[in-house]
Amino acid sequence: MTYPANTPSINDMLNMPTGDLAQMPVELLAALQTELDHAGKQLKAATTRFNSALEVRYATRAAEARRACGKDTGTVRLVDGDYTVVADLPKRVDWDQDLLAQIARNIADSGEDPADFIDTKLTVSERKYGALPEAWRRGFEPARTVKTGTLKVTLEPVEAQK
Repeated sequence: MTYPANTPSINDMLNMPTGDLAQMPVELLAALQTELDHAGKQLKAATTRFNSALEVRYATRAAEARRACGKDTGTVRLVDGDYTVVADLPKRVDWDQDLLAQIARNIADSGEDPADFIDTKLTVSERKYGALPEAWRRGFEPARTVKTGTLKVTLEPVEAQK
């Protein structure tokens, strides 16, 4: 799809009042949306490549610095010329839910409160909530809050009539 000649650039759009942008013909809005999608994909690919290059350059030094501190994860600071390189390797912990449930039962059986050691978050999936009988759903309603996300509007060309 070629862009109309009068399509504002992304920089033009950033300086344009939102109301003016909203009043543009739908064809220009669709062209801008396509341009933004393309630019977003390019930026994401460039960011991925750049981050890979930083990893290639600093990962070994950062791992050595962590080892010297006696840690496998976390943040270390390296000096490279006039810059401080902050290399953060976050810790991601997953817990086996079945085993934790058994541990919680063992703690309770020993007379202790599992809540002193284990955080529990109760939730109901929307699929299961929707499948509940109406009377049951009414009982759940006081505990349920529905929030909305951010509206996303996409412009798509109308399919040609066959």
